[in-house]
Amino acid sequence: MASVKKRPHGKWRARYRDASGKEHSRHFARKVDAQAWLDGVTTAVATGTYVDPKDARKTVASAAEVWAAHPEWSASTAARMRSILDVHVLPRWGAVPLNRVTLEDAQKWVNELAASGLAGGTVRKIAGVFTGIVSLGLKVSPLTDLRLPRQRLVPRKYLTALEVEALAEACDEWGDVVHFLAYTGLRWGEMAALRVGRVNMLKRRVLIEESVTEVNGTLTWSAPKDHQRRAVPFPAFLTNDLAARVADKGSGDLVFTTGQGTPLRVRNARRGWFDLAAASCGLEGLTPHELRHTAASLAVSNGANVLALQRMLGHEKASTTLDVYSDLFDEDLDAVAGALDSARERARADYLRTGEPVSFGRAQ
Repeated sequence: MASVKKRPHGKWRARYRDASGKEHSRHFARKVDAQAWLDGVTTAVATGTYVDPKDARKTVASAAEVWAAHPEWSASTAARMRSILDVHVLPRWGAVPLNRVTLEDAQKWVNELAASGLAGGTVRKIAGVFTGIVSLGLKVSPLTDLRLPRQRLVPRKYLTALEVEALAEACDEWGDVVHFLAYTGLRWGEMAALRVGRVNMLKRRVLIEESVTEVNGTLTWSAPKDHQRRAVPFPAFLTNDLAARVADKGSGDLVFTTGQGTPLRVRNARRGWFDLAAASCGLEGLTPHELRHTAASLAVSNGANVLALQRMLGHEKASTTLDVYSDLFDEDLDAVAGALDSARERARADYLRTGEPVSFGRAQ
């Protein structure tokens, strides 16, 4: 129920009740202003853009805390989002009420971030955090038309089988880790969390049910990314290396560990042996994660299809695999072009033989 009434003190009170039954009111010197305000609120309710005034007055900082408490984020994702909030978003926007966030101010801020030298992809991530917070706090975000810098695409690095051999050799005692990552496509955290009881030597499968990530110096154990538990095949040549790794260990023990029996941390590995070995092979700048890309490349070049690659890598959808590794399927495009070329040749031969085109309405 909504109404505009003149009060004994001479002002006009406009009032309404929201969907929860809570009453809201404002006083105006003129009736026309009171009615205009009430009409605006009524329109917002009808179009679904209404926001409780109390909620609209909340600051970006208060909405950010709700947004940051995402129940399905991994520890590493939560830490990354927290860093973006603390370093970039909250210093500029924390004290600003949600209803004072404007597209113009946000665009100016994004432009300043881009001009500061941050990469386009970094600016897009920062802006994504901010727009997510505003969208959570307001039913209709004013930032839908925010213009973001382009993300520079860095060519993905794939090693050849020969380069994998050279890198494994250079890594000496850790060569089996290089082979394992490059021929299974596991993420580092999945490899580091692999336990003896999840290795099936007869079927040559490893069951990926866990991952470990270092967050602010602390190891955090969780389900694999996107919760994609899966069985991953490994080639026969890895059998001896894996057998040596699991020898005299219990089912719950880790397969790959340091000499002291502790989990392999990617930062320590890069400082201790990986980066030096990569540089010695002419692969300076290579990251362990690019061995996952290498596994995808080696699998596709040896006949793996999209669905098989999806299962191996643990992507939720085959479309994700295609989006990430579309460049690996260029030969499929060549096959399509070849098929179309053949179709045209057949049509051309039929046309020259009959001397006339097939009518659209004629039965084939």
